[in-house]
Amino acid sequence: MKIAFIFPGQGSQSVGMMDGYSELPSIRETFNEASDILQQDLWSLASNGPADTLNLTTNTQPVMLTADVAIYRAWQQAGGTQPHYLAGHSLGEYAALVAAESLSLGDALKLVRHRAEVMQETVPEGTGGMAAIVGLDNDTISSVCAEVINMLPDTSLEPANFNAPGQVVIAGHSQAIAQAVTLAKSKGAKLAVILPMSIPSHCSLMQPAAEKFALLLEKITFQPPRIPVLHNVDVQQHPEIASIREILAHQLDNPVRWTETIQALAGLGVRHVVECGPGKVLSGLTRRIDKNLENIALTDSNSFLKTVGTLK
Repeated sequence: MKIAFIFPGQGSQSVGMMDGYSELPSIRETFNEASDILQQDLWSLASNGPADTLNLTTNTQPVMLTADVAIYRAWQQAGGTQPHYLAGHSLGEYAALVAAESLSLGDALKLVRHRAEVMQETVPEGTGGMAAIVGLDNDTISSVCAEVINMLPDTSLEPANFNAPGQVVIAGHSQAIAQAVTLAKSKGAKLAVILPMSIPSHCSLMQPAAEKFALLLEKITFQPPRIPVLHNVDVQQHPEIASIREILAHQLDNPVRWTETIQALAGLGVRHVVECGPGKVLSGLTRRIDKNLENIALTDSNSFLKTVGTLK
C-alpha cells in the first residue's frame, strides 16, 4: 500500500483554519517556531485574521507553509506511517520539501516570504490577476487565451494551473482576464470567475520575479530529499540540489501541472492520497482526476487521529 502526502497552497487559507486541531497541541509548537523566525504572530493571524490581512500574499504564504508543516510534524509525532511520495500545489511544494528534509522550516519561511514579495513587486496590484474556468477542456481554454491576446495584443494571458480535467486557472493582465471570462462563458464554461488574487502566478509575467528569486535560492542550503518529491513544473523527481533550486525558480513562471501530478502518483502505485493541510481543496481535485484513489483530508483532530490508525 503506497501513500502520498500532498500539501495545499494559497487559496486554502481561512480565518480559524487551525481551530479543528485543538487536540493536537504539538501544532502550536511549529507555529511558535515560525512566528519567532519571522517576528510575526502567525497563530493569531490564522486564528483571528482579519481575513483581508490573512489574504495578503506576503502573509498567506508563510501561514499556509507553517500550517502544512505543523500538521505533518504532528503526524510524525503521532507515529503516522511515512509516505512514499510527496507533492505540493504551488506554495505547497515548499512544505513537501520540508517534509522531505530537503529544506529547513526556517529557510522555507524566508523563501516563501521573499517569493511573495518579488511576485507582488514584479506585477503591481491591479495590473494582473487570475481566473478559474470550469467546464472547458484544455485546448478550448488555450484557444480562449489566444483569441483574447489577438483582441488585446499588448497583454499577456495563459493557463497557469491545470488543476483537474475541466478545471483550469488562467493568469495574465487584468483586462485580458476580464475579456477571457466573458469569452469562456460564451463558449459554454460552467463557471468562469475572477479570483481574489492581485498576482498573476505561474505565467510569463512572473519571469522577472523568477530571475530575482533564483538569486536567493542560490544562498539557501538544501539537502537531497529523503522522500521523493514530484515537482509542479515537470512532474518529475529532482534529487540533485542544483536541480531543485532551478525547478523552484521556474515554478514562478510556469504552470502548475496538478492533474499530471496526481496521475503520476497513481502510476507509481500510490493508492492513498492524504491532503496534509487545512481544508479539502486538493482532495476535491484528486477525486476529479482519479476516482480510484483513496482520498483523505486531515481537516481536523478527528480525521487526523482516525487516519493515523487506518494507515498504520
